[in-house]
Order: sequence, then C-alpha cells, then structure tokens
Amino acid sequence: MAHAKDDKPKHINIQNRRARFEYAFLVNYTAGIVLKGTEIKSIRVGSVQLGDGFCVFHPDGSLWAHNITIAQYTEGTYNNHEPIRPRKLLLNKRELKQLAGKNQEQGLTIVPVRLFVSDRGFAKLEIALAKGKKLYDKRDDLKAKDQKREMDRARDY
Repeated sequence: MAHAKDDKPKHINIQNRRARFEYAFLVNYTAGIVLKGTEIKSIRVGSVQLGDGFCVFHPDGSLWAHNITIAQYTEGTYNNHEPIRPRKLLLNKRELKQLAGKNQEQGLTIVPVRLFVSDRGFAKLEIALAKGKKLYDKRDDLKAKDQKREMDRARDY
C-alpha cells in the first residue's frame, strides 16, 4: 500500500507498560532490530506485544531479544514470518560492552521498553537495564499515581 505525498504515515510507538510497573530503569539504550520479510509491515500495523520480552547475550557477544511477539501479517503469503522468534539487536561495541558488564550484577536484567519506527523508516527497540521492583515499591508508585490523579482532578474543578 503506497502512501500519497500529502498522506502522513502514523507514528508507531508501542510501549511495554508492564515493564514500567515491574522494573526500575537504570539506563536506556536505543537499538536497531534485525527483521525478516513481513515483520516491518506487521509493526507498522501495530501488531506487536512486548509484555513477556527480555534480552540475552549470546556467546558470540551479540544481544538478542526473546519472546517479543510480532503477529503474522494478514496480507502475507507462504513467506510470512514466525510470530515469536529471537531477534538480533544492533548496538555499537561500546554499548554492548557496557551492557554486558552491568548485566553480570546480581538482580539486573535487560528488558524491552518501547518499539518505534524512526523517521528514516527503521524499526528501533528501546531497551533498558533494569532492576526488579519490590512489592512496596510498586505500592508507592501506585499511591503517587493516585495522588497525582486527585491533584489533577482538583485543579480541573
């Protein structure tokens, strides 16, 4: 489907809200993602789930994203892609070394935070080095969110 010159494509911004609730983010990185065939078309439609995703280093030093579901493209043929498969992430060597060093620490993990399409049309995955929140941290976040909502309501009236 071709876009007319005056027709602006919609911005793709798929958030992992569950990760924001479950983890405290320490450092964020933006990584390219290696896709096959019809995956970019499914991303542009918005058929992506990041909820169960995580990132792992392979023995060769590359970073891979697992459990990210990109639904099959509805218009795809027999060449359609697999919905769940490991996908290689593209970072420069300095960033990979930093992440590998920090990832060895106890209790830290790398989670996908957001999937978006850049201005040039490339799919990008924002990942974060994260530490799991305790139950009381989650309660504090919910309490602060409720208080902010109440303040906004009071200001509106």
